[in-house]
Amino acid sequence: MINNMKLNISAKKIQINQSFTDYAEKRLKTKLDKFFPEEAEYRITLTNRKNMMICELTLSSGGLIFRAEQEAQDKNTALDACIDRIIRQIRKNKTKVEKKLHSTIKENFEDDIEEQVDFEVVKHKRFKLRPMSVDEAILQMNMLGHSFFMFKNGENGDINVVYRRDDGNYAVLEPEE
Repeated sequence: MINNMKLNISAKKIQINQSFTDYAEKRLKTKLDKFFPEEAEYRITLTNRKNMMICELTLSSGGLIFRAEQEAQDKNTALDACIDRIIRQIRKNKTKVEKKLHSTIKENFEDDIEEQVDFEVVKHKRFKLRPMSVDEAILQMNMLGHSFFMFKNGENGDINVVYRRDDGNYAVLEPEE
């Protein structure tokens, strides 16, 4: 149902008309609602860059977050491509979880699930966080040649992460309370 969906659409360098909002609601409802019985929140950001529409779709529900960014000639096509990409992510994630559960049940219940995980941590690193501005953190990240940098925000004292996006811009991850 549409009442279990929260939709937020924002745009940069373009106007969003009601027909796109209606189209987005209809497509999200028909394509993605079946995966999320509980309330889902959708954020769509549209940007016009060099005669191409860039659509960024972020879906959050039940602690899971899926994100896709696609480029196309028009906003409807870009949105459809994002939805298709998120469906692939959901199916891939679902398959991995099912395989893990199946193999764990197939073996013994005493087996530790952590032993079944495919991820291997190869390095642990500890360092002191000192308060700094976002700009200073970006400079520090670039000087180190990293694609992300964790720091203590001097303005609010929170732990933040700054990272370089695929489009060459920077973004900041901030904790939400």
